Amino acid sequence: MSAGGATRADFLESGSGPLVMLVHSSGCGARQWRQLMQDLQADCQVRAVNLHGYGKTPPWTADRLQSLDDQAALVESALPEGDETFSLVGHSFGGAVAMKLAARMPGRVERLVLLEPNPFYLLGQAGLAAAFAEAVALRNCIKTFGARGEWAIAAERFTNYWNGEGIWRDMSAEARNRFVDALKPNYFEWDAVMHETTSVQQWARLLPRATLLASDPATVLPIREITALLRRACPAWDYQEIVGGGHMAPLRRPDLVNPLVKSFLRPG
Repeated sequence: MSAGGATRADFLESGSGPLVMLVHSSGCGARQWRQLMQDLQADCQVRAVNLHGYGKTPPWTADRLQSLDDQAALVESALPEGDETFSLVGHSFGGAVAMKLAARMPGRVERLVLLEPNPFYLLGQAGLAAAFAEAVALRNCIKTFGARGEWAIAAERFTNYWNGEGIWRDMSAEARNRFVDALKPNYFEWDAVMHETTSVQQWARLLPRATLLASDPATVLPIREITALLRRACPAWDYQEIVGGGHMAPLRRPDLVNPLVKSFLRPG
């Protein structure tokens, strides 16, 4: 969708009341939020945005590196007109995009929910070599095999990394084919999470105090280290553990995640 030459985001919408914007993870799209939208729609107006290359939102073009600011501007395009405050929920890559959008719009984001956000560049800034190398290895796999058009290899590595070894093997051929196609925007998303420069100290100043960060304590090393960095820099935030949920808990265990989100967004 576009207007006046500017890309506009495709989104799903339901409910009425205070606005909540939802930003999905890599390889998923706005439909990952179907259950959360149902859980929130009685109390909130909910918009789940499709990032570049998902749903009806145009794919990213390769003329320059994608940035978090590009994706944040896309989400901003899905906001209703006006200057009302809103709440913002992001998962994984969507969490990093949500951070950038909140920084772009000081005072507008009333409550921010980050579900295992993945601003991997922070690991490099902090000198966390093992965690950063793990993220770089996954990035290199996606970039190498994506460039060759060998997306099934990239999709297998991506799926097993985030969901557990052997998950790809147990998927049906139909599910594998769907995910191979859905993963392609991730080729550009890695540029956004590796070339950002905002420091963790700057995030502490830019993001709202009313922020919830939820993660599984047994999640992958890069996410554990990012969570620890943010916890040290932003001690006033609310931190919750999603024990046993894994990185993909918003999809696989909405029974654990959605009550946390709903309670934080609508306290009392």
